[in-house]
Amino acid sequence: MPVMTDTRQHILATGRALVARHGYTGVGLSELLREAGVPKGSFYHFFRSKEAFGCALLDSFVEGYAEDLTATLGAPDKPARARLLAYFEGWRMRQSGDAYEAHCLVVKLSAEVAELSPGMREVLNHGVSAIVARLAAVVREGATDGSLPAHPDPQMLATTLYQIWLGASLMGALSRDTLPYDGALTATAALIDNKGNT
Repeated sequence: MPVMTDTRQHILATGRALVARHGYTGVGLSELLREAGVPKGSFYHFFRSKEAFGCALLDSFVEGYAEDLTATLGAPDKPARARLLAYFEGWRMRQSGDAYEAHCLVVKLSAEVAELSPGMREVLNHGVSAIVARLAAVVREGATDGSLPAHPDPQMLATTLYQIWLGASLMGALSRDTLPYDGALTATAALIDNKGNT
């Protein structure tokens, strides 16, 4: 049983690296199997189709991301404002770096699979909703610990911040520089400090 689990995880890890670099549609099954060093039968033992593999890949990513999110946004030794900015600074560092494997799959695949796969879209939507809810919770915590002003609608603020960073990631992918992320970080600080936030 452990060997079967290891094989499944190996296929997912290999797929994660390939998809992060080439996108979901840019990775063929033969390339995945060759890189993973597993036969086609092993793939179909764990995944009934490429779409099922894509859903499992995103499920695995979202689960790991949630753990990372807890470590960053749930740090007990930092006020809420510092935790929010640390999260977005981490986003900037990962997305603007050359290590494609560190890039967020939610950012990478959202536009690509939205119309392609209802199952993958559902996983992504669920993952994004969880991230936004966690960000909104930290905004509320900031009002309690005094590091942030009380915002009238933390959920809306969190949604706006996430949308700003998605846009910055798309612009950063085009420009291949950090300027979009720098602008997003400036806008984030202004919004959470209630400067220009309605």
